[in-house]
Amino acid sequence: MDVGEIAQGLERALRTRPVPSSAEARLRFLLKAHRGSTLRVAAVLGVSQRTVQRWVTKKTGARRPPSPAKIQAIEEAVLVKWQPRIRGQRKARAEAEGFVLHTRARFGFAAAAGSSDDPRVRRITQRLSGEVARELFAAREAGAGEQQQMVILARALGHAYFRDDGQRAHGVHIAFTDVEFADFAIR
Repeated sequence: MDVGEIAQGLERALRTRPVPSSAEARLRFLLKAHRGSTLRVAAVLGVSQRTVQRWVTKKTGARRPPSPAKIQAIEEAVLVKWQPRIRGQRKARAEAEGFVLHTRARFGFAAAAGSSDDPRVRRITQRLSGEVARELFAAREAGAGEQQQMVILARALGHAYFRDDGQRAHGVHIAFTDVEFADFAIR
């Protein structure tokens, strides 16, 4: 999965608490989620039970830190298990009621030279509909990358921002690139 600014913003919006940041805290969470079974955690991570035991032991000298590749696997396993009901509720709410996108990106459309609507870096806060949320989540679940997600947001932002919800500026090609950050508020 492409982990760009849009994907990170959507992940932050679907959570109410931050994900544990250290590998040790993430392993503790996985152990708790799998009822203390190092065997189940090992099966999820694709390592031996003994390896998991070495990662979580409290004995000095016997403890071994996970490799960078395994740290990535631990992070992915935690994200799968982290707040699944809350994620589902927030996703359903966004798809029903919409969300607010707050971003800083290059945004505009090709206009006459010197026009105030030329693509330039802008800070934008815009309410988008549940239809946009459904399209964005469906694209993510289908494996869409950051570029495809930007196209969806460009179309939605252009419709709301420049076209005044379809009242004017028909046929204008919207540019939405160089996303510096993207935050989503689901209420």
